[in-house]
Amino acid sequence: ASIGNFLRRSLRRAGRREGKDGASAAENLPPQVPQGKQGERSSVFYSAGQFFFEYLVVVSLKKMPDGHYEPKITYQFPKRENLLKGQKEEEERLLQAIPLFCFPDGNNWAPITEFTSETFSFVLTNVDGSRKIGYCRRLLPSGRGVRLPEVFCIISCLGCFGLFSKILDEVEKRRQISMAVIYPFMQGLRESPFPAPGKTVTIKSFIPESGTELIELTRPVDAHLEHVEFQALLQRLSPHLILHIFASAMLERRLIFLAEELSVLSQCIHAVAALLYPFTWAHTYIPVVPECLLDTVCCPTPFMVGIQRRHLERVLEQPMEEALIVDLCEGKIIRAVGDEEEILPRKLQNEMLISLNRHNNNNNVHTSEQVNALVSEAFVRFFVRLLGHYGSHIKWGRSGSGSFQERAFCKATASKSCRRLLKKFVKTNMFSLFIEEAEKSRIPQEGNG
Repeated sequence: ASIGNFLRRSLRRAGRREGKDGASAAENLPPQVPQGKQGERSSVFYSAGQFFFEYLVVVSLKKMPDGHYEPKITYQFPKRENLLKGQKEEEERLLQAIPLFCFPDGNNWAPITEFTSETFSFVLTNVDGSRKIGYCRRLLPSGRGVRLPEVFCIISCLGCFGLFSKILDEVEKRRQISMAVIYPFMQGLRESPFPAPGKTVTIKSFIPESGTELIELTRPVDAHLEHVEFQALLQRLSPHLILHIFASAMLERRLIFLAEELSVLSQCIHAVAALLYPFTWAHTYIPVVPECLLDTVCCPTPFMVGIQRRHLERVLEQPMEEALIVDLCEGKIIRAVGDEEEILPRKLQNEMLISLNRHNNNNNVHTSEQVNALVSEAFVRFFVRLLGHYGSHIKWGRSGSGSFQERAFCKATASKSCRRLLKKFVKTNMFSLFIEEAEKSRIPQEGNG
């Protein structure tokens, strides 16, 4: 099977799976808190023309009577009125959770004079399974003397990190002038349709003393990579370690990533989840775990989470089960199961290492889009080589429904190391969801009519 055909079939299946099964993942956070979960590829399946965003909120630090600071929403656009009771309760839960994820590093803040703005994101899952992404820019407002940072957070159902980063650049530029200048820009954005992949939408925006600006927002052609920045991962980890992490994620193990910067955590975890394409991580997924939810690492079920490195000692003191702990600051794995080197078939592993190392040594590759395409292609090729024959092992009944022949599928692989991995991979949730959709939708396969 060619990579192109495999991708086209997988995209169609994944699109249906996102709509039907995306909410069925294991959920392990305290009740009433929208839960972090995988969402970086969901933008592939959103129709062009939707609203760019649902809310823009500003989260500021407010001093409490005991002297510490708590994050609170101080601005919301738009204000929604005439909501039904259920809609109002959903909105209240969402707005209650947002401050926690905008300032996940606790209450130990104090007024400062300098702060480098940072961009990060989080994913929230509501009780009905609907998902929203929070795109955040944490910055220090302009002014003199000591000040407290604040977070501008755009809540959207659309996954496109690069595009929303550009929007946040415009928000930050306007914030340095006046909060009042942000409103007309966001209103213009809200009235504009979300572009199709590869297309551009132009926003007109007036800035005092500068006049009217035309802001072009272009969506990447490869929609399944638009929430991903593989370069962030490659800058911090060797290709060898990336493959160890990929292998652990394939088997749906518990993964913990450590870094101090929120932007590093969110970018790297989104990148790791995207390595699994066309499969989807379907378990607990929190790119930046708030300090008050550190006991998430005690969950017995699979998870992929990011934790600020300052909390490492507290994490190691938790009664955890086996987990892979990756230090993105030092570029090393500080706790492992021990078999990571043996999970992937040696031949396929070497092919991926060659591809990743070739990228690292290729001075002609400059853009993030090129890096994303090359890295994604290497991992998609791995899946094609490992299980591209799956369609030949779906037995179709007269009614049109299919039945996957698991034993025959695994036995059809000549390589013992590939068979060993397949026998484990077919038991994962991500493979089960993939095959369930394949059984429901009879898409022509090579050699299977």
